[in-house]
Amino acid sequence: MKTDRIIARSQRPAGKTILAFAILISMYEVSPGAAQSCSTTGVAVQVLGSGGPELQDKRASSSYLIWDHGTARVLVDAGGGSALRFGESGAQMTQLDVVLFSHFHIDHSGDFPALVFSSWFEERERPLPVYGPPGNDFMPSTREFVRDLFSDPHGAWRYLSELVEPGTKGSYTLEPHNVVAGSKPLLVFRNSDMAVYAVRVIHGGFPALAWRVDMGGKRMVFSGDTNGEGDGLTQLALDADLFVAHNAIQEGATGVERRLHMPPSVIGMIAANAHVKQLILSHRMLRTLGRENETQAEIHRQFSGPIVFAKDLDCFPVF
Repeated sequence: MKTDRIIARSQRPAGKTILAFAILISMYEVSPGAAQSCSTTGVAVQVLGSGGPELQDKRASSSYLIWDHGTARVLVDAGGGSALRFGESGAQMTQLDVVLFSHFHIDHSGDFPALVFSSWFEERERPLPVYGPPGNDFMPSTREFVRDLFSDPHGAWRYLSELVEPGTKGSYTLEPHNVVAGSKPLLVFRNSDMAVYAVRVIHGGFPALAWRVDMGGKRMVFSGDTNGEGDGLTQLALDADLFVAHNAIQEGATGVERRLHMPPSVIGMIAANAHVKQLILSHRMLRTLGRENETQAEIHRQFSGPIVFAKDLDCFPVF
């Protein structure tokens, strides 16, 4: 059992408290609430977190799941609160084929350690690839992010270091990869029935990526946080069946807000130029809540397709 491995790694004095905690957890049987998983047929995107970094609106921060015939296969971002939503969705960490990060602001990555720890109790055995941007003076690279969380001797949660040590008997390995992408879609990951592409997007001075997942003949695109500059996101989203765009600022925003995020008019322009079939607006902050009519009208100046304002645990079948 995973608890046995925790015991094995807890012989050092610093691990005694953690050991007691792990054993206490294993003694209790949790009765989860009703699962809110997506349809068991076809491909679907579920919004785990539709909010931003503010806690007052009581929504989880950015995170998305791609379901394939009832199996959760791709996780995009893991902002605060998303681990709870992940559990409520009925997903399991053992199911995931890959984790994708748009960038490493807390509201996109803060719950990753909680998700990883939960995987110990699900007996995951196969490696878990993790892809995200390279680092700079403001942010760690994807490899640094995983190492700084879990690796010996200095990781914040180094008692889980087996996860980043290849070849450790009886546990799986996190496989972090830095993705150096440009303005043209870059193939990052492929398996028998899935292909994942990335482009670099502009999010102020922070390394950031937008993602596209092709699965089951469907194309799903996630903008992440970006101010919309350049044509990379439009190329990535070309003919997308579903486009999840972040609606973090209102029309007319200026200064730092505008350098980090795209207003509704830019979302509408990209969606129209890319000929996307359905637009989902997520990562909605307090400054955009209550502006739905204004936002929709601005987007519809250029994009005539359907628009949905996402809520936590909303599920969108991809037709």
